[in-house]
Amino acid sequence: MPSKYLYGAFLFALFACFAESQEAASYPIHNLFFFNSPGDFNRNIFYRNKMEFSFESGWQPINIPFVYNFATGSTYTTWPLHYTLEPNILSLRWTIDNIGWWGILRGSTDYTFSGSYVDIPRGPETRYFAFLFGIRRNFIRPNWRMVPYFDAHGGVGNINAKGPDGVLYAQGQDLTFTLMNGGGIRYDFNPRFSVEAGATYQHISNFYLSQPKYYDYGINVWGSMVGFNIRIGNAKPLVQ
Repeated sequence: MPSKYLYGAFLFALFACFAESQEAASYPIHNLFFFNSPGDFNRNIFYRNKMEFSFESGWQPINIPFVYNFATGSTYTTWPLHYTLEPNILSLRWTIDNIGWWGILRGSTDYTFSGSYVDIPRGPETRYFAFLFGIRRNFIRPNWRMVPYFDAHGGVGNINAKGPDGVLYAQGQDLTFTLMNGGGIRYDFNPRFSVEAGATYQHISNFYLSQPKYYDYGINVWGSMVGFNIRIGNAKPLVQ
């Protein structure tokens, strides 16, 4: 699906969730940023064993060197062949703890199990499928609707590699691995619905399995991501 439709779905979800919360004309500006609760209303949103469905879509046109070159000893450079990726990720997100820790680290942790389809509008390959496992840390302040997060994912996938067809700087084999690191802001409308926006770096390569026959050039891009989340199951009894 073209990314413009996916971003349109994000805006539609944003409008629908806002409409469910309250009539816009009677929505105090304070309540746009904070929950009006005597306790920490976020404890009704982030709690142990909560499950969410998540859908994210992105546009990643910026090519950069592999960010972990310091650990692999590879050349810290970009290649003449540039890529643009459009990742589309369906996830099951599992919150594994209640809100804890202290200071700026206060928050909760999620495990994420995902399937990803990546359209490749720029580059010799045209598509990439992957299964991912990820970890996300949510940095939660009491009663704030806006929650910063950082996440990391890794997985295995299949790309229609064009290196064996003689395309210089293309991928060397179909079996590939991927790493994703990103962060952003999540906005919670209520305990069921939320949206998020941020930036993500993605690496795709075969980790040298195609060498020496085909050099492992890899793909390294970053760009924007948007998404929406829906809680699965019944709400937890309200905590004040």
